[in-house]
Amino acid sequence: MNTDRYQRQIILKGFGNEAQKKLSKAKILVVGAGGLGCPALQYLAAAGVGCIGIADHDVVEISNLHRQVLFGLADVGLLKVDVAANRIKQLNPDVKVDFYPISIDKLNALEIISKYDLVFDGTDNFESRYIINDSCTALKKPLVFAAVSGFEGQLAVFNLDDERGINTNYRDLFPVPPKAGEIPNCAENGVLGIVPGVIGTMAAGEIIKIITGIGKPLANRLVHYNMLTQQQYEITISPSDEYRKMNSEADFIEVHKPKLTENYIEIDVDEMNALRTRPSTLVIDVRERHEFPRLNTSVYRQIPMSEFESFATSVINEENIVLICQHGVRSIGAAEILHQKYKGTKNIFSLKGGIAKWRNYFLNQ
Repeated sequence: MNTDRYQRQIILKGFGNEAQKKLSKAKILVVGAGGLGCPALQYLAAAGVGCIGIADHDVVEISNLHRQVLFGLADVGLLKVDVAANRIKQLNPDVKVDFYPISIDKLNALEIISKYDLVFDGTDNFESRYIINDSCTALKKPLVFAAVSGFEGQLAVFNLDDERGINTNYRDLFPVPPKAGEIPNCAENGVLGIVPGVIGTMAAGEIIKIITGIGKPLANRLVHYNMLTQQQYEITISPSDEYRKMNSEADFIEVHKPKLTENYIEIDVDEMNALRTRPSTLVIDVRERHEFPRLNTSVYRQIPMSEFESFATSVINEENIVLICQHGVRSIGAAEILHQKYKGTKNIFSLKGGIAKWRNYFLNQ
């Protein structure tokens, strides 16, 4: 680590080399490389965060450029994560950048978020917000949340204990997701580009505070900012009993698993083994190729979810199909894809809890 780069913050009273070392070891996931994500990414990289993950499925559009300041006219049509990763490496080559050109959804959220120490939610839709929140709550990961609309913005920190040992999450503030179209987004309501710049930069400040232990993060507090008046007000968030608590990955899976038909069955590892002994059975591992533990390819055929829809167009001759993944979420999504194709003419199974639940079995094979 080149400390000369960070000298102006290292000499701050209460910061020093120890805080800088904590930043260099931190792994932060930024979901959404838009108006909020762009300033956060720039300042986190400049501050020396060791590893930054960027998740966004979108491409740069010309209407983004008034607020998404990592991008320029030449980037229109390119994947945001590709452009953002290149800009960050130019800004600070010390930073390791992971990028995911996908949406964070109920099938991949646990797997991706589990790799990081803290998550910043800079998304602009409620479905993503609830999935990200519920994943962070189940995995006990601090979550910095931000939102903007028009001339106003909001910022909060969830899943982080305050001085009383209490922590809250997004559902304590908004227990039930709004109906589709009930609340307009930025594309419908508009936003002044400066507002996400201010809120995204403030979010980077909260992340740095949490990582280094300096200051007082916005745990259980939400700040509302109005650019037109430069006024802020703060509300305190208290735990609510109006929703199912996400105390574990199993709770997340139960709440977010797809609604499946009677032709789909969840099974445990003993039932999976019994099925394997039957004729005409195919066991498919739908994890990505980089994931561990690696399984015996003579027993488990690997078809990653990123390739699964293409695979599903081919003919599967086996009568019984068993799908497995890390946590038992993606395998449910794969089961639904196959059920839509075969309409009950094949027996489709998913390993409940996935490899994570039955890890000792798979390691001892």
